[in-house]
Amino acid sequence: MRWRNRMRIAKRLLLLLCVFVLGLFPAVPPTAQADDEHTAERHVLYTVVDGPIGPATVHHVARVLQQAQTAPTEAVVLQLNTPGGLADAMREIISQILQSQVPVITYVAPPGAHAASAGTYILYASHVAAMAPGTNLGAATPVAIGGLPDGLPGRPPAEEQDKDQEGGGSPDRSPTAPKTALEAKATNDAAALIRSLAELHGRNADWAERAVRQAESLSATRALELNVIDLIAADLSALLRDADGRSVVMGEARQQISTAGLPVERVEMDIVIRILSVLSNPNVALVLMMLGVYGLIFEFWNPGALVPGVVGAICLTLGLFALNQLPLNYAALALLGIGVAFMVAEAFSPSFGVLGLGGLIAFSLGAAMLVDTDAPAFRISWWLIASMAVTSAAVLVLLLGYTIRTYRQQPVSGRARLLGARARVLDWKDGSGFVWIEGERWQAKGALDLQPGQYVRIGAIKGLTLHVAAEAGFGPGATRGE
Repeated sequence: MRWRNRMRIAKRLLLLLCVFVLGLFPAVPPTAQADDEHTAERHVLYTVVDGPIGPATVHHVARVLQQAQTAPTEAVVLQLNTPGGLADAMREIISQILQSQVPVITYVAPPGAHAASAGTYILYASHVAAMAPGTNLGAATPVAIGGLPDGLPGRPPAEEQDKDQEGGGSPDRSPTAPKTALEAKATNDAAALIRSLAELHGRNADWAERAVRQAESLSATRALELNVIDLIAADLSALLRDADGRSVVMGEARQQISTAGLPVERVEMDIVIRILSVLSNPNVALVLMMLGVYGLIFEFWNPGALVPGVVGAICLTLGLFALNQLPLNYAALALLGIGVAFMVAEAFSPSFGVLGLGGLIAFSLGAAMLVDTDAPAFRISWWLIASMAVTSAAVLVLLLGYTIRTYRQQPVSGRARLLGARARVLDWKDGSGFVWIEGERWQAKGALDLQPGQYVRIGAIKGLTLHVAAEAGFGPGATRGE
């Protein structure tokens, strides 16, 4: 009966999983939906990118640009508010914008938003760069080569830095000056990229390079004065009105856009990209990995429970999928795999904590080094690593305590259970007879003076014969009640 209930629960979980997966895919192909919804009238596609630039952003922008090419679209408006993100994801988005057959207008909005780091590169790559009042851009220095905090040895005081920047001092004294050959290569590569984007669209290339080398930032008004952006617009309607009639570079030709008065269609992230956005968070990936490990451990602890195993397998698969979307340090991934393997092995092959402790150390080191990026939004939280380590240590302590208690317990079956046990003599003659123990009648051998009713202890077992001796303190003829 218990087995049937477990099978019923497992079937329900699998059914819910199948329904969830099927719900991720639309019943009608997206192209067919687009053909039904769009008319011959030209329009503007509008979408919002709010948050770190990552794998989900790449998929969303690609989907919007693909939709723009399947319908009469005059322009794509990409409203941007980002602190930065992954360099690989940023370069993919830049490539998509440059290869787009439809002009892309990047609009930093709403007021209070910013296009920092990777956002600055995307703004420079766009055919039209616009900002709302009260926004800013810049600080495009690769994070890995950031300067030392104020007050630390090797960094000049803030006053001297300001004098250097205002007076055109040497960039070598700037807070973001490269300190190693690797940092210099990364800086030069980033500066060359943003300068090429600026020259492509006729924008201020010198300031763009300073944004990379010296982490400069600008307000919207100042950016317009320095020809960093093309226009300032208070809202979307003003943006489309002011962008109307502008000539933009599309490949090797120039194209004039007409956006005034056109209808606007907003494109939201679909459910698949939203799920990817959540899963591409390395902290979520780590939690899913740990839930998968715990589920497998509990399944090994209690084989046939099914629910921990099913949930653990799903979480582990999702965790691995999430990690596949991120730039990984493969040495750290190997440590993570070793840690998981050792912790699972501890569950069904107890080693008194040796495997578990080694797995915990390997897992913690692997988690700390797992994501090969310095983008703050994609770093694994040290608090999460510490929490996972403490939780894993607690599980291992419980497992180790259970193992030690089991090891110290007396055997409950087999030959070892009978050794030293107490039996009662049923009949005895010439040093042999029969004894009664645990509801069974056994043949026994022992001293000649044992008598029926006397209690004895089992000292050895040879074949199916017990070798017994009288209990200490009871001489020949002594009997005891049961």
